Amino acid sequence: MATVNRRVLPGFRLSLGYTVFYLSLLVLIPLAMCYIQAARLSFSDFWSTVWTERARAAYGLTFGASFVSAILNVFIGILLAWVLVRYSFPFKRVFDALIDLPFALPTAVAGLVFANLYSPAGWLGRYLVPLGIQGAYSRLGIVLVLTFTGLPFVVRTVQPVLETFDAETEEAAATLGASRWQIVWRVIAPGVYPAVITGFALSFARAIGEYGSVIFIAGNRRNETEIAPYLIVELLDQFEFSEATAVAVVLLTISFVLLALINVLERWSKSHAS
Repeated sequence: MATVNRRVLPGFRLSLGYTVFYLSLLVLIPLAMCYIQAARLSFSDFWSTVWTERARAAYGLTFGASFVSAILNVFIGILLAWVLVRYSFPFKRVFDALIDLPFALPTAVAGLVFANLYSPAGWLGRYLVPLGIQGAYSRLGIVLVLTFTGLPFVVRTVQPVLETFDAETEEAAATLGASRWQIVWRVIAPGVYPAVITGFALSFARAIGEYGSVIFIAGNRRNETEIAPYLIVELLDQFEFSEATAVAVVLLTISFVLLALINVLERWSKSHAS
């Protein structure tokens, strides 16, 4: 009697073919063309384009602000997810829906709103600027808008894990004499940790490529508040297509490496959590 392979769904080859085709068309081919376009430059021209003082400052600000905003999103996102899952309060569904607002809101609108709020004449800026806290047209403003755009990734990643968490485990730990902090660090944290790493990776990746909200609040000053995506746009406006692609290749390569390291850490955390 012939054996039937039930592990593969009917139409597996066809669906896999369509998947690979669209993945190649939408992701792999554009990325490959990016590297091919940059390869038109000689090594000396490539290096002189991607390693100028302006470019290094843009890389540092892009990845530094993205990392800081992702860390902030982890702390704020865990707190929001915990409150939404564990407590009941008026207008809870409204607050839950507001978490997804950065997904639907155009990022340029967010940049304009934050710039107006934190400008010297803004509602918050008029009180913060005299104290020496410059929110608009500064690195602080960049971190603020990146935190705003990346927050939903952490909340929506951690929230389902907390919802499925077994409350009886906490009760058993409390019965055995564990304090509240011991329950959090020894019982809850190991189960939530993989989701936190995933949320951090998504928020970090989102912040690296953010452009629309940042340019309105950054001020775009060379070597100070200019991000790498804005530098690429500047080179394109000057019709320096190969140079712009070279900067994009550096940004893309560093992003790949960082995300690969985060994925390794995520798999390690999942294996240890299980």
